Amino acid sequence: MNEFLEPGMLVRNPLASDWGVGQVQSRIGDRITVNFEHAGKQVIDGRRVQLMLVLPDQG
Repeated sequence: MNEFLEPGMLVRNPLASDWGVGQVQSRIGDRITVNFEHAGKQVIDGRRVQLMLVLPDQG
């Protein structure tokens, strides 16, 4: 799933649900930079975490 992420998409980190919804800032290979509501900017290793896409009505 991570390989389809593009900037602007909304995601959740299933291993850190308290971070809230995040917006993808960039994806370079397996490094995904996401700006989360409650955790700020985080760089995610896509080999270790499969981010979950958030549809607009799921916010």
